[in-house]
Amino acid sequence: MNHKILRPALVFFAVLTIVTGVAYPLIVTGAAKVLFPEQAAGSLVTRDGKVVGSALIGQNFTDPKHFWGRPSATGPMPYNASASSGSNQGPLNPALTDAVKGRVEALRAADAGNAAPVPVDLVTASASGLDPHISPAAARYQVSRVAKARGLPADKVQALVDQRIEAPLLGLLGEPRVNVLRLNLALESLR
Repeated sequence: MNHKILRPALVFFAVLTIVTGVAYPLIVTGAAKVLFPEQAAGSLVTRDGKVVGSALIGQNFTDPKHFWGRPSATGPMPYNASASSGSNQGPLNPALTDAVKGRVEALRAADAGNAAPVPVDLVTASASGLDPHISPAAARYQVSRVAKARGLPADKVQALVDQRIEAPLLGLLGEPRVNVLRLNLALESLR
């Protein structure tokens, strides 16, 4: 093989490896830590000095005293960040239809007096299976159950939900949403 061709190719390969594999990641990571320190650290949520979760990954709340998030499609356990994926079930798939029916029945059983329509995000998983947010409608749907389970006035729980609604990014991107972990932590402080 011709050394006149091989040597420049190896040097070029080494330089590109250093630039794209070392320098660029270090620069981007450093910039992220300076410009967005909370996000660069994983958007960790702490309570009493202890990390209780991330604002970016949902948690499996099942106690009636807590607000519940979107169903998770990850396996083998819900909200498994290492197995992020959707169910890939289409709207005509009988398995999805059965899963949604079961989730609606579970929500109705948990709050028998609630005749309001069940918000779709409480019975369908997100594309990642890790969504930490629910719609304001989904949070409002759960107010009566949570208030009864905690022995709190429903208007006090509703006010807490209204305080926790996050606006779309820059007022344009996305939909209003409620972070379930942060809402449940605020709920715990009502005791």
